[in-house]
Amino acid sequence: MQYPYDISVVVPLFNEEESLPELVRWIKRVMHAHEFSYEVILVDDGSTDRSWDVVCSLGAEDNTVKGISFNRNYGKSAALNEGFRRCSGEVVITMDADLQDSPEEIPALYDMIKNQRYDLVSGWKKKRFDPLSKTIPTKFFNAATRKLSGIQLHDFNCGLKAYRQLVVKSIEVHGEMHRYIPVIAKWNGFTRIGEKPVQHQERKYGTTKFGLERFVYGFLDLLSITFVSRFKKRPMHFFGTMGTLMFVVGLGITVWLIAQKMLGVYLGGRVRDIVDQPLFFLALVAVVLGVQLFLAGFLAEMISMASNKRNEYLIRDRVGALRK
Repeated sequence: MQYPYDISVVVPLFNEEESLPELVRWIKRVMHAHEFSYEVILVDDGSTDRSWDVVCSLGAEDNTVKGISFNRNYGKSAALNEGFRRCSGEVVITMDADLQDSPEEIPALYDMIKNQRYDLVSGWKKKRFDPLSKTIPTKFFNAATRKLSGIQLHDFNCGLKAYRQLVVKSIEVHGEMHRYIPVIAKWNGFTRIGEKPVQHQERKYGTTKFGLERFVYGFLDLLSITFVSRFKKRPMHFFGTMGTLMFVVGLGITVWLIAQKMLGVYLGGRVRDIVDQPLFFLALVAVVLGVQLFLAGFLAEMISMASNKRNEYLIRDRVGALRK
C-alpha cells in the first residue's frame, strides 16, 4: 500500500505559543536530515493564548504543517483522536508540544515500526525532569496498568510514541484514555508492542497543564478500558453471568427456607415465619438484583449491536489540506 507520507507527526497542544516555532523547526531539521516525507498535524485543544495564530503562521510558511483548532478544551485524548483520524503517514508519531519530547528520537522509532515490524512503540523516559508530585503517582499507575493489562511497559503515559497507521485508524480514545493507548491497541489485536528509552527534556516554556486529578480520572479510565475491552461486544456475558448467579443464590435460599418451614410443620415443631427471618429478605434482594442485572445485560447487548456512534468534536478552524 502506498502512503502519501513516510511519517505523520501528531502534536496535541494547549497554550504552547512559545514552544511551537522551535518544535516545528526541530522536527523539520530531523526530517530533512533523514530524507523523510512527512506532515506535522498540530491540534489546538481550545488554547486561550495565541497558539492558534502561531499555528496559522507556521502553516502559511510551510505546507507540511497542518492544524486543527477545537472550539473549546476537550482534553489530550480528543486532540489525539482527531489527529489520528486525519493523518496520512505510514508511521504515526505522537509527541507533546512543550519540547520535553525530542524529535531526534523519530528516526529510531520509525525504524522500529517500519523495519522491526512493531505495531506500536512507546517511549520510556528513564530520567525525568518532573517533580515528585508527578513521578510518584505515575510509577503507581504504570505498575497498576502493567498488572491489569499484562503489557510490560515502564511508561504508559509517555507522549512520545510511534504507531503503524492501521493501529491509529482502528482505535478511538476519549476521556483520559490517551495514556492507555497500548492497552486499547492490545485489545484490538495489535500485540507487537515495543518500548524504547528516550531522552526527556526539561520544560523550557510555560508550566504543566495537568493536575493531580488526572490520576483519579486515569485510574477510572483504566477500569473502564479493562471492562469495555473484554465485554464491549458481549455485555451479556458479564451482566448475564452475574445476574444468573445472584438469581440462583437468592432462589436457592428461598427454597431452602420454605423447605425448612414445611419440614418443621410436618414434624410438629415450632418454626418461625419465613418473613420474620432476615435471610429471606437478603434472598429476595439477590433475586431482584439478579433479574435487573440480566435485563441490563440484555439491553446492553441490544445497544452494542445497534450503536455506531463515534467521537465527534466541534472544530472551529483548520490549516492545510487534511483528510475529513
